Amino acid sequence: MQLYTTREIEQLHQHENLPYLIEIMEWVKNFLGKPHPNLGRPGVVCPFVPHSLKSNSIRLAVIRAKDLYPEQLEQIVGDYRDIFLRMEVKEQELAINKAFLLIFPDIHIEEASKLIDSVQQKLKPLFVESGLMIGEFHELNESPGLHNPNFRPLRSPIPLLAIRFMVEADLPFLDNPANPHLRIRYLEAYLKCFGDKFTDETKFKNAHQALALAKAQVTTISR
Repeated sequence: MQLYTTREIEQLHQHENLPYLIEIMEWVKNFLGKPHPNLGRPGVVCPFVPHSLKSNSIRLAVIRAKDLYPEQLEQIVGDYRDIFLRMEVKEQELAINKAFLLIFPDIHIEEASKLIDSVQQKLKPLFVESGLMIGEFHELNESPGLHNPNFRPLRSPIPLLAIRFMVEADLPFLDNPANPHLRIRYLEAYLKCFGDKFTDETKFKNAHQALALAKAQVTTISR
């Protein structure tokens, strides 16, 4: 379960997975870490990427998934969650800049929607309740941008899953499941994660309001 920082990748000369590591590293730098005309707001696509690159806080791993069942993929990704939580944050790093990118070059693009998305959906509750987020990226990802519904920020040249710590700005991603029981689970984990450490009072209030609405919906359904 080898993980490489971007600086380590730059120093690699011969490695069977080097092309995949380089391709995703360049995508991180030139797409996630740069502004985009269709983003719908100023700044880079992912605000944390420039700081993460500067502090060498992004780690990449290539997972050869040929002939693996979804349950096996879930186990592997779950193991990386444990590694992420155990790994100490270096002095020059900030926790919010730390990220794992798990690259799956053996998953064909036509299978990505089924495999990558299903693993993400299955594991997201476990990750959220651990104070983490897990994101699914591939060429056919239709998830819209928050500021422009026609922008597709989760498209990557190779299928991958991203692991990072939850941030306050993640509230829209936790208040979107149609299932109110799942929304309650996510929102309670979100509020527990930040507790009295909220820096944005509006998000704190919005999260409580969303939780109350989800609980009211459950009560209405159960009548």
